[in-house]
Amino acid sequence: MRVDYQHTLARDAKVEGVGVHSGAPVCVTIRPAPPDSGYVFVRTDLETKDRRVEARAETVANTMLATVIGNAAGVTVSTVEHLMAAFAGLGVDNALVEIDGPEMPILDGSAAGFVAAIDGAGLARQGGSPRRYLKVLEPVEVGGPGKRASLAPADDFQMSVEIIFDAAAIGRQRLDLTLDAETFRSEIADARTFGFIKEVEQLRAAGYGRGASLDNTIVVDGERLLNPEGLRRPDEFVRHKALDALGDLALLGAPVIGRYEASCGGHALNNALVRAVLDRPEAWRFVTPATRSAAQV
Repeated sequence: MRVDYQHTLARDAKVEGVGVHSGAPVCVTIRPAPPDSGYVFVRTDLETKDRRVEARAETVANTMLATVIGNAAGVTVSTVEHLMAAFAGLGVDNALVEIDGPEMPILDGSAAGFVAAIDGAGLARQGGSPRRYLKVLEPVEVGGPGKRASLAPADDFQMSVEIIFDAAAIGRQRLDLTLDAETFRSEIADARTFGFIKEVEQLRAAGYGRGASLDNTIVVDGERLLNPEGLRRPDEFVRHKALDALGDLALLGAPVIGRYEASCGGHALNNALVRAVLDRPEAWRFVTPATRSAAQV
């Protein structure tokens, strides 16, 4: 179901934790923001004048193992995808995110902690400001054999995600769903990130995964999992990929009316798709509830 008006948080929400890659403790305060302001991150730990980073496709600075956004002054915020997914999934259009470190907290490896914080704050309708949707009119695809992602026309927001891994604990998994706030909560919000035990030393030597643990990451070792509690769902891996994709697509700047499909995708491919869509203005249009008939073209 489409919502007619923009929403922000009714009051501040706070979360604390460690960055999955930096391992550094971090505190985040998510505040209400004005209509049409979108998502803005502010690094409160820095003295520099330009501490604001807008979460948009063109501000993505890195996609290695996470989505990193940055500004012209070189200020960055890493691993924003799970919070962005929570914003998109719950229908938060505008928010100011104050963070006292370089990386968002990983929490339990999913978006569940952010969902709980936003639920605790509640949402507020923003007067008569209509919500703007991005309606896909023509298919846009990036990638090639073995790895591809696309957005195509549809009457609502649909996701079809496939992953293929050699590790027997994962194998080939596929998820198809029509996404709204209800299915976001029930189907993908609590799906955790995952990694492979054979890559741990190499990643940490390169500066990644220093905050990863069995408390926030599903760790795969061939046919088995190292997490004693096991999986939340048998296909939790592909559900997490869908969660990541939702967060990356939120950088389009508006909820999507269209069908997202991906095979063996990731942050880099998602950002390439988002940029390819924005580079083809004939392939989409912004619509509002007042022009809903246009969304059915």
